[in-house]
Amino acid sequence: MPADAVPDMTADLTVFIVDDDDAIRDSLQILLECAGFRAESFSTPLAFLESDAPSRPGCLLVDVRMPQMSGLDVQERLARDGRAIPVVVMTGHGDVPLAVRAMKAGAVDFVEKPFEEESLLAAVRSALARAAESRTPAAAPPAATPEQPAPPPAASAPPEVLARLSALTPRELDVLRWLVAGKSNKVIAFELSISPRTVEIHRARVMEKMQADSLPTLVRMAIAAGVVPGGL
Repeated sequence: MPADAVPDMTADLTVFIVDDDDAIRDSLQILLECAGFRAESFSTPLAFLESDAPSRPGCLLVDVRMPQMSGLDVQERLARDGRAIPVVVMTGHGDVPLAVRAMKAGAVDFVEKPFEEESLLAAVRSALARAAESRTPAAAPPAATPEQPAPPPAASAPPEVLARLSALTPRELDVLRWLVAGKSNKVIAFELSISPRTVEIHRARVMEKMQADSLPTLVRMAIAAGVVPGGL
């Protein structure tokens, strides 16, 4: 079996792709199938929700911004219907606040477009592993509802992440909180009454200290560690 092939425990699970962009949807299905996953795609959220897919074992890979119904709306609908299918949201540049909301509502992960193949496959593997675990009732996480969101997928960060976080200076932590809120360097500079260049320096140090190779990776670490977004 190739290194990227889906593990045995998730071999009979399906990745359901929901994206209104035909090219992206088709390329995702090809990528996932070539990596050994079983995949099905839907052009609209309603097409997915009105099918039998939500009741079948697997995970959902959904675009966060679509006409009529967003990825967050799909999450809420699944929660209302009692569907505990693991969700991975796809975001565009600048959609970090939406990704944070999705993860706080129970999404397993998010990937930023244009995404790297391995990052996407890693997120899907994690979601399918969650789906496989949920087949054992005792291991199933509580379902999210609009009134009672599920806890973040990593309710407690690994010790090494917490250690890195504790190494940040107060100002670096301030910058991190505003990055988690999805704010630009210019906005962060205004909020903290410092120059954009100073924000850039702090941001680079935060990325280095947290050992994050991208903004999505940094945000995932921060959410897992319980960092509260700036402005809240």
